Amino acid sequence: MRILVGVKRVVDYAVKVRVANNAVDLASVKMSLNPFCEIAVEEAVRLKESKVATEVVAVSVGPKQCKDTLRTALAMGCDRGIHVETDLRTDYTELQPLAIAEIFQTIAAPKDDNNAFDLVLLGKQGIDSDAGQTGPMLAGMMGWPQVTFAAKVEPNGTGGLLVERETDTGTESIQITKLPAVVTCDLRLNEPRYATLPNIMKAKKKPVETIPLSDLVSVDVVEPRNKIVEIYEPPKRKQGVMVDTVQELVDKLRNEAKVLP
Repeated sequence: MRILVGVKRVVDYAVKVRVANNAVDLASVKMSLNPFCEIAVEEAVRLKESKVATEVVAVSVGPKQCKDTLRTALAMGCDRGIHVETDLRTDYTELQPLAIAEIFQTIAAPKDDNNAFDLVLLGKQGIDSDAGQTGPMLAGMMGWPQVTFAAKVEPNGTGGLLVERETDTGTESIQITKLPAVVTCDLRLNEPRYATLPNIMKAKKKPVETIPLSDLVSVDVVEPRNKIVEIYEPPKRKQGVMVDTVQELVDKLRNEAKVLP
């Protein structure tokens, strides 16, 4: 089994974002591997370690700094990386999920039996756009079965996968009888490992292929389908007040907050 795993470079989850010129300001902001993509990488590496997979290839779309994000995935255990280089933003303002899915389709499409991918693992969503659309779109384009929000992935012993997925009411199990397939990974699937120093050093020697975006898709494919009208920071919360009695609290909730009849 050969696995293709998506690796997205996003603003670090601990950073307080700023808005400038109707966009999230990325200047001097710490960037890191999207947490859900990190879970996908961990699951792919675990499948390889259990001898289910033979190769794990990480793919990232974005500027030259994406190579640092790919090196993180390589240090976790991926075998090689593919960097689709572009200066277009990937946080929905310029490159949107449909374009990303088209890029992954071009890479994942089987050239021959020796180079075919059997499984595409993606994070369920990027924490910058929170769209959660790339995986389902890719599966539709490829005509492959898909399972989203995976909380557990197990080989079924017959060339497929048994995937437990998150739902609004709990979980459900989906049997993928035959690969290839697309699976998007949720938070409970695993706990990603920390890359050790020896593996970080080894990752520097692993191959990363750089492909210009224009070599994979045409200009009309990357054209945004949706226009973002405005990006703004949420309003600051009003300072809270202390009350002396329950009656005063009820009075404020009823007459000022208008949340009580």
